[in-house]
Amino acid sequence: MTLPRFYPIFDSVAWLERALPLGVKLVQLRIKERAPDMLRDDIRAGLALARRHGAALVVNDHWQIAIEQGAEWLHLGQEDLDTADLPAIRRAGLKLGLSTHDHAELDRALTLSPDYVALGPVYPTILKAMKWEQQGLERLREWKRLIGDTPLCAIGGMTVARAPGAFEAGADIVSAVTDITLNADPEARMHDWLRVCA
Repeated sequence: MTLPRFYPIFDSVAWLERALPLGVKLVQLRIKERAPDMLRDDIRAGLALARRHGAALVVNDHWQIAIEQGAEWLHLGQEDLDTADLPAIRRAGLKLGLSTHDHAELDRALTLSPDYVALGPVYPTILKAMKWEQQGLERLREWKRLIGDTPLCAIGGMTVARAPGAFEAGADIVSAVTDITLNADPEARMHDWLRVCA
C-alpha cells in the first residue's frame, strides 16, 4: 500500500476545512478533550469532508466512534492499545497506525500487523511532554530496517526543511503539526509541504 507522504495532524475540523481543499490526501484528527457528543459530531464532519476531497481521515484514539461512524483509519498510541478492543477494530475493517518510541513498543506494534508505524519524536517537539529524547535520523534508519515493507511515519519536530532528511533515512511518510499550526501563513506552509513531499 502506498500512502501519501505528507500527513498533517490537526485538533479540529476547522483545520481540516483549511487543509483538504489544498490537496492534502492523508490527515489525522486528534482531539483529546471534548464531550462525547461533540467529538462524535466532529469525527462525522471530518469523515464527510475527507470523503468529499478524496482524502483519508485517520481518527486518533477514539476507536468506538471510529467504528460507529464508519471510519477507514485509526491511529492508536501505546497507552490506547491497553484499552482498545483490537478484535472489534479488525472486524470493522479499520486500517491501523501505531505510535512507537522504543524497541519494546515496536515489537508490540509489529505483532498487530499495523498498516503504518510511527516513530517519534524524531526531533525535539513542543507539542507534548515526552519521556523520550529525540530519536534522530539514525533511529529512523534502524526502524525502517526492522519493519521492512510496513510504511514508516516520522513525527516530532518535523519541518519542511527536515523532511528530505527523514525521507532519505527511510521514512515513507512525514507528519507535521506545529510547523503548520504555528506558522504565520498555514496555507502557504501546507503548499510547501505538498511540494517537498511530492
